[in-house]
This record gives sequence, C-alpha cells and structure tokens, in this order.
Amino acid sequence: MKSQKGVTLISLTVYIIVMVIVVASIAVISTYFYTNRNTISNKINPMTEYTQFSSFFSEEVNHRNIKVLECKENYIVFDNGVQYTFVAENKGIYRNKVKITSDVESCQFQYEIKNGKNVVTVNLRIGTAEAREICCTLKN
Repeated sequence: MKSQKGVTLISLTVYIIVMVIVVASIAVISTYFYTNRNTISNKINPMTEYTQFSSFFSEEVNHRNIKVLECKENYIVFDNGVQYTFVAENKGIYRNKVKITSDVESCQFQYEIKNGKNVVTVNLRIGTAEAREICCTLKN
C-alpha cells in the first residue's frame, strides 16, 4: 500500500471555507472599530476645548511684566508677540497662527484697568455649552 502524502480536495475546501470565515469576521470587527473611532473623534467635548484654551491663555497672562498692546472684541495682542484671535468663519481660536480651540460659537476679549490692576476678561461659548468667563489679572 502506498503512503498518501499531500492535501486532498475535501481538506483544501474545508481550509478555504475556514479562512473565508476568519477573514470575514475580522473585516466586520474592524469596520465596527473604525466607525466607532470616527464617531468619537467627530464629537468635540466643550469642557476639553475650554480647558485647552484656558491653559494656553492663563500661561500667557501669568508671565511677569506682560502688557497688552492691543485688544479688540475678537483678538488680543501681548507685548511678547503672542496674539489670540477668534475666527468666526471656522469657529476657532488661534494662538498666533496655530488653532488651539475648535467649535467656538462666540469669543470676546476685553481689557480694562480696575482698581489700578490690568484685567483681561474673555467671554467664551463652545458648542452647546453655556458661556463661560475667564478673568485674569496681569502680573506687574
């Protein structure tokens, strides 16, 4: 009797069917994964955006002897060359030319002197969240 070596047609068919099932399962799982990832990344958390702007802005105003060169409703310029600008067309706040906050509905900068102190106030509304006010006193 001869020894039988190799793969029979039936076993080859079974291997192919198993491989098709495994590949199809991986494809379905990866499709769900990428769909969920894109859905999550498209949702902007207003608190995260607010915190990001607040951290950049508070770092700026906490420098010693920083002064405001110019302040209008939609932008503010400091004497160290940093400018924060609200662009309503794309709902973003820029630090110089870098976008630091997205989905901003409104942003207003105000600069005034109260009781001999330089005070910068930012009224900010991101997404559907309620408006928040950031009030910072410049260090002399």
